[in-house]
Amino acid sequence: MRLPIGWLQLKHRPARLAVAVAGIGFAVLLIMMQLGFRAALFESAVRFQERINYDIALFSKDSVFIVRPQPFSIRRLYQALGDEDVAGVSPVYIFPATWKNPWNSERRSLSAIGFNPEYDLIATEGVNEQRRLLRQQDVVLFDALSRPEFGPVGEAIESGRPVITEINDREIEVAGVYRLGTSFGIDGSIMTSVDNWLRLFPSRAREDIQLGLIKLHEGADPVMVRDRLRDYLPNDVLVMTKADFVKRETDYWNSATPIGYVFAFGAIMGFVVGAIIVYQILFADVSEHLSEYATLRAMGYRNRFISGIVIQQAAILGVLGYLPGVGAVNWLYGRASAATNLPLYMTSDRAITVLIMTLSMCAISALLALRKVRRLDPADVF
Repeated sequence: MRLPIGWLQLKHRPARLAVAVAGIGFAVLLIMMQLGFRAALFESAVRFQERINYDIALFSKDSVFIVRPQPFSIRRLYQALGDEDVAGVSPVYIFPATWKNPWNSERRSLSAIGFNPEYDLIATEGVNEQRRLLRQQDVVLFDALSRPEFGPVGEAIESGRPVITEINDREIEVAGVYRLGTSFGIDGSIMTSVDNWLRLFPSRAREDIQLGLIKLHEGADPVMVRDRLRDYLPNDVLVMTKADFVKRETDYWNSATPIGYVFAFGAIMGFVVGAIIVYQILFADVSEHLSEYATLRAMGYRNRFISGIVIQQAAILGVLGYLPGVGAVNWLYGRASAATNLPLYMTSDRAITVLIMTLSMCAISALLALRKVRRLDPADVF
């Protein structure tokens, strides 16, 4: 079986080939890391909204995002009970609180969530099994996947050691742990009962809630109920299905903050860097073999044949650079995920997308490098 001419030309200069593969691998790494962080941003930002148990959510119109929500009257929930398809409602209280690390006394902000322990709030490991412990006074559940700056709370609880500390200068006991995870806006979180939450925030009223959850009767259409409630309830609250709530939070991080833009821009820059590297390599190779290409033209070969050689080289470079780039990204994803507790992992969709981007990047560079070949005249070369 004959080897492609493009590969024979590439391996003729092993040092140049190694530099090209390293450059493309770096571009692949840059693109994948930026896309990975962007996906982790969106996935972690809506983790709470996706896992809580509800069909329709009420949220203040003045709230920007879930980290610091604005209060609204609990009466909106009770008014929603007037709809024939509403089976039940549950208020949720959310606001940042100050946690005192019981090991070094450092203070750090975390998200405090208050709910009725009788309500199956969230589908995440540890909450449903231990929520009845929250009936006790001054007791909380702690997210074991919080940032390590809060202290080794999870390890202590799992080894049977009690953890007693302060939240908002009030002494509390950690009765158990759950596993939810951090986001770009939340470094850690606790869950407790409504009564305990109000003890942590004595200046806040029970009638003012930050999130209202509505469960519907089986078979009810959430979209139809949402539309009815929007017409019925005062316009100081947002009435959203789960899909609406998730989209609103994602849109905030994607467009209202610079973070989503920065990650998207970083991926574009990786694409541009890779294209420039491939173009320089191919242009140098074309210039070096110009006389050979002129000979082929003089022998009767068309531009299509010569262009195929350069495109071959571009495709080979793309594949050779992609493979080490993906290997490095997999390792970096694991390290970054362990350090930040963000959902960083390789997906098949992302791997295929970046492969297509890499091949496209190389193809564009090849087309640019081919301009010199298209204008080639054997008479000028010889």
